[in-house]
Amino acid sequence: MPRYVALFGSVNVGGNRLTMADLRYAFEREGFENVETVVASGNVVFEFDERPTDGLEDLFSHMMAERFDIASFVAVRSRDELAAAIDGNPFAVDGAENQVHTQFLGGQPSSAQLDDLIAAYSGRGPERLALGDRALYIDFVAGAGNTRLTGPFIERRLGYPGTARNQRSLRRILDKMDNK
Repeated sequence: MPRYVALFGSVNVGGNRLTMADLRYAFEREGFENVETVVASGNVVFEFDERPTDGLEDLFSHMMAERFDIASFVAVRSRDELAAAIDGNPFAVDGAENQVHTQFLGGQPSSAQLDDLIAAYSGRGPERLALGDRALYIDFVAGAGNTRLTGPFIERRLGYPGTARNQRSLRRILDKMDNK
């Protein structure tokens, strides 16, 4: 059965506290199998019949609102999509793995939207940006905690919500997906 990861935004930040045990239980109640969480920030690995990931994203967003009263963007990727996102990040070669992120997006921005984002952010910080498959690759050169490149800023320019994970976390998630 195919393995997927659900990457929840806004979980265990900004007052949206949720135990990973409660989140696992919610997945199991919905009929998902071999449910595991990775790190306490809303990363859920699970198995389910093969289906488009965007339908799963809608289901999980609705589940979070109904069960936990949390509005959350959810990016769902298959094992192969996650591996491709890790391998496709151009900044992983020379950036620090805790500063190089992939922001998984709710759709595919155009090159023009990326250009708009880069132009709007010009002069505000040293971050490097590149477009991926339903993803924005970011190298937070001076640290993700010190950046002015925020999720809402990115969403306004690209037109899609997103949730980011660093390379270290993504490798841990992929390892969990490969070792069930």
